[in-house]
Amino acid sequence: MCILLFKFDPRPVSKNAYRLILAANRDEFYLRPSKSADFWDGSNEILSGLDMEEGKEGGTWLGISKKGKMAALTNYMQPKIDKNAKGRGALVTNFLTSSDLDSYSYLKKVSVEGHLYNGFNLIAADLKTNTVILIDSEGEVTFTERNMINADVNQWKTSTYEFKLQI
Repeated sequence: MCILLFKFDPRPVSKNAYRLILAANRDEFYLRPSKSADFWDGSNEILSGLDMEEGKEGGTWLGISKKGKMAALTNYMQPKIDKNAKGRGALVTNFLTSSDLDSYSYLKKVSVEGHLYNGFNLIAADLKTNTVILIDSEGEVTFTERNMINADVNQWKTSTYEFKLQI
């Protein structure tokens, strides 16, 4: 079972605190070939591990870009796995490499295509805008945004919404 834990604090109280703490495992198939986390192709723009399984090369389960995009994927087991389904790792890769889509716009696009993949949960975040969105393969969305109140770093408003995308 894949597990993902994260804490995001856009304005930590201490200068020694972290804005993002992330812990994840990837244990779906232990023998599945992959590359360890590193920057892609020497560009030093996107950091992630990479799937190296034949037919799914280049996908990833967790990654972050220097432009503030972060995405993470967990799979969930289904009674019947579709062997011809698209590789879910492309969901993370495509978000990290898209220059024109914010997390909400990207996940609206994913919700239309969710049926093409086996079961998944996908988190896409714009760390610069303090927006974190979770979507599953059925289009169920949790949208959380944290905004500073009156330019006071000690006052924050957090808004969370849950809904099913209707495209």
